[in-house]
Amino acid sequence: MTGALRVLIVDDEPIARRRLLRLLAQLDGIQPVGEAGDCDQAVAAIQTLRPDLVMLDLQMPGGDGFAVIERLGKAVPPVIFVTAFDQYALRAFEAAAVDYITKPVEMPRLAAAIERGRAAAMARDQGQRIAELQGMVAVLRAALDGTAGEGAAGSRDLWVRTRMGQTRIGIDSIDYILAERDYMRIFSGGQSYMIAESMAAMQRRLAPMGFLRIHRGVLVRQAAIAGLVRRRYGMLAVRLEDGTELGVGRSHVHDVLQVLGLKPAQDG
Repeated sequence: MTGALRVLIVDDEPIARRRLLRLLAQLDGIQPVGEAGDCDQAVAAIQTLRPDLVMLDLQMPGGDGFAVIERLGKAVPPVIFVTAFDQYALRAFEAAAVDYITKPVEMPRLAAAIERGRAAAMARDQGQRIAELQGMVAVLRAALDGTAGEGAAGSRDLWVRTRMGQTRIGIDSIDYILAERDYMRIFSGGQSYMIAESMAAMQRRLAPMGFLRIHRGVLVRQAAIAGLVRRRYGMLAVRLEDGTELGVGRSHVHDVLQVLGLKPAQDG
């Protein structure tokens, strides 16, 4: 390989792709060659663009990142996994000795992963690299399947970065979450924390744990809702146990009432 390292970004979240592009622009010798938002797009882009390196999200619609690798077979280039998995899954990545970066992506970790990817693209025997990668996929799938059960049974936490390092927030302690541009602000126990994740991704993660989207930019833990408040012009708000009131978007009123077991008001 000569010249700039040609990188393809694969992530179903446009916000995440934009963030990676901004970070990659700060590194020398990197040429982003394209983006893909799902498994099919990723396979087509890799076959067409033939990138030197792929930054591959593990959770996407239409098939996960593992499926991309399996479908490409011997044509798969070096891969850096991008993941929002918790600490249990990260141990599986460490054991498999494959590079990865976690969301939210930070520049020092990204730069180190890119250098490893550059070395892999330049120096390693393709047959050996593909065999190792396919073996890693099998190991990771088995490990992550195991941690999924473990997480469902016990671990109900979010890890957020703070000035002091990593802070664990219990899912059941979260009252509500507000969207703030490319970030989410989590309100828990009178404190607030920022996390670099989209509302759509946060909703997918937390909806199975009893969270309800009441507005385009608001996600609420259902058990924290103490009541409903009627506002002027027929608007509705939820009142939380601490007295906080959060407006319900018009397009979400029916779903909110239905989930709370209340009968929507009849027109007329």
